[in-house]
Amino acid sequence: MHSFGQRANAIVTFSLTIVAVICSLASFSDNFNTPSPTAEIEVSNFNWFQKQRNGNDEVSLTLNISADLQSLFTWNTKQVFVFLAAEYETSENALNQISLWDAIIPTKEHAKFWIHTSNKYRFIDQGSNLRGKEYNLTLHWHVMPKTGKMFADKIVKTGYRLPEEYR
Repeated sequence: MHSFGQRANAIVTFSLTIVAVICSLASFSDNFNTPSPTAEIEVSNFNWFQKQRNGNDEVSLTLNISADLQSLFTWNTKQVFVFLAAEYETSENALNQISLWDAIIPTKEHAKFWIHTSNKYRFIDQGSNLRGKEYNLTLHWHVMPKTGKMFADKIVKTGYRLPEEYR
């Protein structure tokens, strides 16, 4: 005859094994999802482009961001973290990346959006490297699942240029 402790241990072990198998299957099922998100980003205005007292360039932009990230959501998706970054090259660095805006998308219903906003975070470069600089706007996202590994991807929009003169 088995004691109460042995029976409880067997039930808990069996239950945890079943939960682990279900979590593994849930994580594995995400491999069959092929998301196809879309995004459009427009710089509608340069609010200001100035040189700070310490010599650094600073830009304030007004942005129109529209995106449809609904295809990123599956039954295993907890939330999606999305951010917009300005990316450009300088002689010192092959890649400069500045976060301009971010959001957490909690549900599929909120994953299709259009916003008109100025940059949430400061667009500053050390030195006077931004005048006339070409840059890309990249919409990054990180999908946070309920179980399994997190994955990330991005959409790169090219062809943006900063003004030649300070405003």
